[in-house]
Amino acid sequence: MRILSKEFRLQDVTVMYFTALAALMVILVASYQAPYHITIAEVPGADSKTSELSAPDLPMPFRVPLDPLGRLQLAWNVSYARQEVYMELQVAELKHGVLLGMSDRGELNHADLVLLWDSGSKSYFGDAWSDSEGKVTLDSQQDYELIEAKWKSRGFYLLFKRPFSTCDPRDYLIEEGTVHVIYGLLDQPLAAPEQLNLSRIHTGLQRILMLRPDKPAPTLPPDVQTLDVVAPDVVIPTQETTYWCSIQKLPENMPENHIVMYESAITPGNEAIVHHIEVFECSLDDVPQYSGSCDDKMVPANLNFCRHVLAAWAMGAEAFYYPPDAGLPIGGKRSSRFLRLEVHYHNPLLISGRRDSSGIRLHLTRSGRRYDAGIMELGLVYTPIMAVPPRQDNFYLAGYCTSKCTRAALPEGGIFIFASQLHTHLAGRGVRTVLVRGGKEVEVVQEDRHFSTHYQTIRVLRKITNVLPGDVLITKCTYNTEDRDKPTVGGFGIMEEMCVNYIHYYPRTQLELCKSHVDLDHLQKYFSFINRFQGKEQCVCGGDNVTELYSRLQWDDFATQVLDSLYNTAPISMHCNQSTARLFPGEWEKQTPPVVTSQLKRPPYPCEVGARPTSRPETPPVSAKP
Repeated sequence: MRILSKEFRLQDVTVMYFTALAALMVILVASYQAPYHITIAEVPGADSKTSELSAPDLPMPFRVPLDPLGRLQLAWNVSYARQEVYMELQVAELKHGVLLGMSDRGELNHADLVLLWDSGSKSYFGDAWSDSEGKVTLDSQQDYELIEAKWKSRGFYLLFKRPFSTCDPRDYLIEEGTVHVIYGLLDQPLAAPEQLNLSRIHTGLQRILMLRPDKPAPTLPPDVQTLDVVAPDVVIPTQETTYWCSIQKLPENMPENHIVMYESAITPGNEAIVHHIEVFECSLDDVPQYSGSCDDKMVPANLNFCRHVLAAWAMGAEAFYYPPDAGLPIGGKRSSRFLRLEVHYHNPLLISGRRDSSGIRLHLTRSGRRYDAGIMELGLVYTPIMAVPPRQDNFYLAGYCTSKCTRAALPEGGIFIFASQLHTHLAGRGVRTVLVRGGKEVEVVQEDRHFSTHYQTIRVLRKITNVLPGDVLITKCTYNTEDRDKPTVGGFGIMEEMCVNYIHYYPRTQLELCKSHVDLDHLQKYFSFINRFQGKEQCVCGGDNVTELYSRLQWDDFATQVLDSLYNTAPISMHCNQSTARLFPGEWEKQTPPVVTSQLKRPPYPCEVGARPTSRPETPPVSAKP
């Protein structure tokens, strides 16, 4: 009996042990979301080789070529109701897989990835991420949902979706503004994603505006005509980056028209090389003819007077429509006869002999609309008075359009901002314009936390902003100068800096420029104070060059912090300028900078109720091998 009892207890313990082990395995498996295993028929030349998944056709209104040859295309659609983005990758020649990723500035490390790969016998789809060295790991939280994978006559199509926000600290937060997209093709099978290092495969970068306004396009008037402003049969230089400038003259005796829409006119075959295009209106009555590199030493000096943005397009942007009641005047006595076209060519493969006549197609109407649209500059004056210290991770500069200026210049009902173009130079990382009323931020006009000077286009606002007399507009820019040993001053040069928002609005007013800079007298006191503090007996005189005074300073943390404090508290000088370049009547020196008592924050996404991790952990999650 004792033996039987002992055997029974041992058996009972054994059963309990394996039951507990099974339960633990269920918990572990449930906590890890494995990648999708998909079966793709390998039938060469077939018109439709469909995976196990299927889905109804989804419209994909937005599209951009990813690689310079256009063999990899990304199309997408946005659902604001579901807070989701639907993406479709088209691959002309798929070998062993493809990856798409998003990161803060297009880096290969700390990237949020979606990956399709095959192990030699099976295909898999999954959510992954890269660490600080570019090594890839499957994410324990799978947030990309595969909808469809199929072959068509033009290649392989991969359709999937992802929420704007996943509350996964390894995932990219999709928000309004520039999204840096990285891509890559796999030439070899992978037993597991952990074998992949992004630094060891061919990858590329593309920038897009992923979140677009969900508004239907307005109907164009029946009398609409077109005017093409295009490059004069340019032979694209055999170099990676070229900015090509050309001067064009409007037709003789052209009457006044309203621009009601414009769109890109890209030479067929050059869709993956023409990166962005801008059209500027000149402020002179006579500009010499020119066609060549914008950086050429032979560029006529008069081209600097062609800076009034008329139209702007960047790769992936759709047609730009004016509101039904407004149009931008062109032609007639109020318009310059000269335009400057600037085309940015991105030719990393150094393709030679390619000719181009790309540009902007303007859609015009003679039947005038109710309101003239206008363009106004907000932000900082182009002056070395404002500067960014060297070796800064994040440094902020702000320009003001004060209540005194809006009272002097705006009509009783105010103006309506419907679009804007943000602008900095190479150190710029973010731009934000807010509307302040009664000392409180009431609306974000436009914001881009991932801004790049290499991707500039006019962005239609999801919500039109009404600016009233007495309101304040603050434009704040974020800069990174970690790679610079000298201060970066404001100015027109690409290695100097700007902080500008060109707002598009109606009805048009005489206010063309509403910008500021710190008071020069207080800046001179700053130079004197820092020099004395650093033990330098240098005279800071009124005639000294500001750029030279900045360069003489020893840039330590104290000098940087005091300058930041000066910019935020010292009086400002306002440029409240009419279209004639004259100031509106009034005293614009030594104004007190606006005080904002509250700042707007982005409403939380549904998954963000409660604490959300803010750091990106380096410890790899539990990973399953396919």
